[in-house]
Amino acid sequence: MTYESLNNTQKKRYNRHIILDGFGLDGQLKLLNAKVLIVGAGGLGSPMAMYLAAAGVGTIGIVDGDVVSLSNLQRQIIHATKDVNQPKVASATCRMQDINPDVKVIPYETFLTEQNALEIIQEYDYVLDGTDNFSPKYLINDACVMLKKPFSMGGISRYTGQLMTHIPGSACYRCLFPEPPALGNVETCAVTGVLGSIAGICGTLLSTECIKYFIGGDLLTNTLLTFDAITMNFCRFNFKQNNSCAMCGVHPTITELKEYAFKPCTKKNKN
Repeated sequence: MTYESLNNTQKKRYNRHIILDGFGLDGQLKLLNAKVLIVGAGGLGSPMAMYLAAAGVGTIGIVDGDVVSLSNLQRQIIHATKDVNQPKVASATCRMQDINPDVKVIPYETFLTEQNALEIIQEYDYVLDGTDNFSPKYLINDACVMLKKPFSMGGISRYTGQLMTHIPGSACYRCLFPEPPALGNVETCAVTGVLGSIAGICGTLLSTECIKYFIGGDLLTNTLLTFDAITMNFCRFNFKQNNSCAMCGVHPTITELKEYAFKPCTKKNKN
C-alpha cells in the first residue's frame, strides 16, 4: 500500500499519525502492510486488539477458543453484555471491524496448541501474548523462537503487571524463566482477583511495543518491565540472553513444541 492508494477517509483517519514526528506517512504505511497475531481475546487481548485496529494494522489474527462470560466483562472491554456465551473471537472481530473497517481480521476459534502453533504463527510478522496461563506462554515463546518471529509477552495479577519483548538475537522468555512453576504454585485471577484497569495498562503497553517494532523505537528487549498500580511504580529489570538457554542458547535442547500441564480457561475455570 502506498500514499496514493489511500483514500480521503483513510488520510483523515490516520492524520494524527501521519503528522506525528517520528511516525509519519512511512510509519502508517508500515502498519497498514503489517500482519500481527494476538493470542487471547481477554483482558490483555482486548486493548491490544482495539488499539491495533484503530492504529491501522493491516491484518490482525486473533486466537481464542473460549466464550464470553459475565465475569469477563469487568476487564475484557472488547466484549459487551450482549456477547455473553458467544465466542470471544467473534465478538472481538465484530468490535475491531466496527472500529476500523480497513483492517482485515482473521479469527481462530481455537486455543493455541502444540499441533497448530507453528502453522498459525508462521503467517504473521509479530506476535502478542494476551494469555493468562503458563502453557500458551511457553508455547508462544518456543514457537516464535523456532520461527524467528518477534513477540511481546505480558501478564497481570491483583494490582500488578509485567511485560517483555523478544526479537531474534535477544533474550527469550526461557532465559528469564527456564521452566514453568509447579502446577500447585500457580494462582489465577479467578482465585486472587485482578483490578480490571490493570489489563488496560498492560495491554496498551504491549500494543505500543508492537507498533514501535514496525515504525522504530527502543523495545523492551532483554528487559522485564513491571508495574504496581497501588504505588504507581514502574521498574525495569535488565537481563541477558542465556547462552545455556534450552530454547535460544548456543546449543538448544528444545527442538519441538511441548504443551505443559496448564490448561486454558474453560467455563469451569474462569480467569
